[in-house]
Amino acid sequence: MVALVVVIGSASFISVSRRRRVPRPVAAPSADPGGTATPAAPGLAGRIRSLFRGGQATEETWRELEDALIRADVGPAAASAIVERVKESFQPTEDPAAVVAREVAATFDGNDRWEPPLGSPGIVMVVGVNGTGKTTTIGKLAHLLRQEGRSVSLAASDTFRAAAGEQLDTWATRAGAHLVAQGRGADPGAVAFDAVRAARARGTDVLIVDTAGRLHTRQPLMDELKKVKRVLEKAAGRPVDEVLLVLDATTGQNGIAQARAFTEAVEVTGVALTKMDGTARGGIVLAVREELGVPVKLVGTGEGQADLAVFDAESFARRLIA
Repeated sequence: MVALVVVIGSASFISVSRRRRVPRPVAAPSADPGGTATPAAPGLAGRIRSLFRGGQATEETWRELEDALIRADVGPAAASAIVERVKESFQPTEDPAAVVAREVAATFDGNDRWEPPLGSPGIVMVVGVNGTGKTTTIGKLAHLLRQEGRSVSLAASDTFRAAAGEQLDTWATRAGAHLVAQGRGADPGAVAFDAVRAARARGTDVLIVDTAGRLHTRQPLMDELKKVKRVLEKAAGRPVDEVLLVLDATTGQNGIAQARAFTEAVEVTGVALTKMDGTARGGIVLAVREELGVPVKLVGTGEGQADLAVFDAESFARRLIA
């Protein structure tokens, strides 16, 4: 009987002990001033600070810092350049994460800003692979320009994807922009040509040209994109003002291959970085900036019509390191 009581008592003690082992809560992500979620510490900033404990830095510290940046999709060339600048400027009394953020921001220059084209009309050609948010970015850009008091026309030269024209029509209606479109399967160059003539006749300030999303590895598709650009320039009698490449912030190092292929085909003049509305940090644009010299112009931070911001180097650097 005594043995039975002891067994029951032991079982009760074990049961109580197990109930008391409550998992520690996981810290929720914090939000940045722009309303986009950022990863909670420890993140890249936490790792950087751990590398500089005591304010000291060794060769191993610099190697691990470079590795941390590469893992954030910054790319080997850009990571190496940033680490070299941090080496030169770091002081033991400074917050190392803040120093790295400062040098990240220094990667960009005065060309990394959006300025509306001033042609008559100004022509913005938008390119990118499928799924990057290209058409959505066009709608947001139209809204941004309309908020600035500019008249806008949209050219639906993506005549391949089902419902592309309908999607662009919806965005045009929301923004108060004029849409030039033909039926599905129409010649994209013909749509572009008609759009330039219509925009000129209407006295439109800015014409934004949508193009079919395409794999950068498919040469026939890239050749078609070159044709659309040639048609635009022939109709306008001058070069296109802006060729925006839409890059997904979550794309990783494949974004370099995309940027290189589109730049070689149509001379990309700027990047619009999309899907910065979650934990994506967009380090890929640093790699594109360092390796190809293509500036960043715009950043998409959400699904709403107003969720497109002019790129700001300091805000981007804080988000990347946060």
